Amino acid sequence: MFLVNLQSKEPIFEQIQTQILSFIEAGVLKSGDKLPSVRQLATENGINPNTVAKAYAQLEQKGYVYNLPKKGVYVANISMENSKMLQITSLLKPLKDNGITKEEVLAAVNKVYGEDNHA
Repeated sequence: MFLVNLQSKEPIFEQIQTQILSFIEAGVLKSGDKLPSVRQLATENGINPNTVAKAYAQLEQKGYVYNLPKKGVYVANISMENSKMLQITSLLKPLKDNGITKEEVLAAVNKVYGEDNHA
């Protein structure tokens, strides 16, 4: 179910998070669905269980999943609007942390959406 690219520059825990979020948005994973166990996902992909645990913990902090001790990790009940906003926020925060200004972000957004005001 999950494909991890060990050669990618993107950290493995982020790849797992991105895939889970994509599956939620696409409706592949629905509220209440159980995710693979940390051990199962780690074994299937040949990665450290701590990496999977980190991905799950960060998703839980963001409200995408919840953990029932000794039962597993499940997809939380989130609205699509909330899901989109959380994804956008998670994309923008690192940009802000790296010194990219709001104006630079808005200029890039306008360019991507074909709304370049300088044309």
